[in-house]
Amino acid sequence: MVEVTDAELARAKQRWEAERVERPIPLSVRFDGLSERIVVEFTNGASFMFPARSLEGLEEATAAQLAEVELLGETALHWESLDADYTITGLMNGIFGTKAFMEAQRRGGQSRSPAKIAASRANGAKGGRPKKSAGHS
Repeated sequence: MVEVTDAELARAKQRWEAERVERPIPLSVRFDGLSERIVVEFTNGASFMFPARSLEGLEEATAAQLAEVELLGETALHWESLDADYTITGLMNGIFGTKAFMEAQRRGGQSRSPAKIAASRANGAKGGRPKKSAGHS
């Protein structure tokens, strides 16, 4: 095990404090019921917000559960009753769940279920999607 001197520890703490002062620090977090978004406020006046139910594990959450959001230190958001934690950096980078969840969200309407395939074929047999009319007065 490597021994760290008191002087080395003091220098590391000074570097950490200097770096911390230069970056925005989350000040508060809340659920905005009107827009159904989570809003993170930072010490520099900036805000970051995102749709609450776009996070894996929060899709079916009630407004009351979503409102239980709290800061977990300076780096994460936590929902105790939903057993969910997300890093703020990850959310700001668009990571709203596991890779499989994100891929399913991205595909969205591209679902190829047997029912959807059958409906598409039936519509195609009728001539496909109706043409848009050229002029509306």
